[in-house]
Amino acid sequence: MARAEISTTIKRPVEDVFAVLTNPENNPKWSSSSLESTKTSAGPIGVGTTTRSVGKLGRRIESESEVTKFEPNRKFAAQSKSGPFPFQTSVTFARIEGGTRVNATIEGEPGGFFKLAEPLMVRMVKRQF
Repeated sequence: MARAEISTTIKRPVEDVFAVLTNPENNPKWSSSSLESTKTSAGPIGVGTTTRSVGKLGRRIESESEVTKFEPNRKFAAQSKSGPFPFQTSVTFARIEGGTRVNATIEGEPGGFFKLAEPLMVRMVKRQF
């Protein structure tokens, strides 16, 4: 299993950071590998919300995901439902002096081309954030 862990500090209030990072339509603004991302389910973002994303990790990737955890201003998690390989993303948000600490973990089970390129893929995922 491939695993990437990313941690960063953003000099904005936790409410702002959570709102931006959990809205899939903002993904192309902050993730260099995201070409487009849209919410495909009705209602506000929360557990069960579905998304469709198009990205680039060496090649064009289309996937659909579902939100599995949603604790406002604290935690967000999603799991792929389709695409070239299964993956899960978990992000925690912590209020700190002067901003927000964001910790993200992305785990996936690459196959085919992606299995051969697993070490490179992990570095690319880290760099996109």
